[in-house]
Amino acid sequence: MQTLDLQEIGLRQVNAQLHAQSETTNQTAWEIVNPKGAHAIACGLNAPIEVTVKGSTGYYCAGMNQQATVNIDGSAGPGTGENIMSGKIVIEGDASQYLGATGHGGLIVVKGNASSRCGISMKGVNIVVQGNIGHMSAFMGQSGNLVVCGDAGDALGDSCYEARFFVRGSVKSLGADCIKKEMRPEHLELLKSLLDEAGIDADPSEFTRYGSARNLYNFDVDNAAAY
Repeated sequence: MQTLDLQEIGLRQVNAQLHAQSETTNQTAWEIVNPKGAHAIACGLNAPIEVTVKGSTGYYCAGMNQQATVNIDGSAGPGTGENIMSGKIVIEGDASQYLGATGHGGLIVVKGNASSRCGISMKGVNIVVQGNIGHMSAFMGQSGNLVVCGDAGDALGDSCYEARFFVRGSVKSLGADCIKKEMRPEHLELLKSLLDEAGIDADPSEFTRYGSARNLYNFDVDNAAAY
C-alpha cells in the first residue's frame, strides 16, 4: 500500500504520482490521507489501480476515470465521477449534485444518498444509489442504468433518451417524456447483476422501471407543451 499525504505534498503531486502509473504497474494499491474536502482528487486516472481516499472530498473527485477503482471513505462533493469512462467509484457516505454527469461507462456506487441531477446526461455509466436521489436526476439520460434503492425527487428522467431507471421507493414526479415501463425478465436479470456488483442486498422484484416514452425524439407540434 502506497500512502500519499495530501496536506504534505499537495494535490498536484498526489495526482502526478497516480497518473504516472501504467497498466503494468505493480503499485496497484494507493491511499490518500488528509483530503479535507480538496477538489479534483484522483482525476484523470488511466491504470488498473485502486485508490482509497480516507475522508470526504470536494468537487470532481475521480473525474474522467478510466480503469481505476476509487473508494471514498466519506462523502463526495459536486461532480464526482464526471465523464467517467470505465472503472469503479464507491462512495461510503453521501454524494452531492450532478454525480456521474456525462459518464460514458463504469460503475458508481453510493452507500448513502445522492443529491440533485444525479446522472445528468449519462451516456453509458451505471449508477447505484443505496439511499435517495434528488430532483432532475438523469436529465437527458442517453444510455446506461440508474438504480435507486430509496426514493427519487422531482422530474426523474426529464427529456431522457434510452437510459433505464430502476427505483424501489417512490418517485415524486416524472420529467417530460419519462414514463413507467414494464419490468421484463431481462430487466430483472440486469438489475440483479448491478445490485450484486454494487454489493447491495435488495430484491429486484421490488423495483419499478422507468424510461423514455420516445415522444420527444423529433419535434411534433402536438407535444409542444412538453418541451
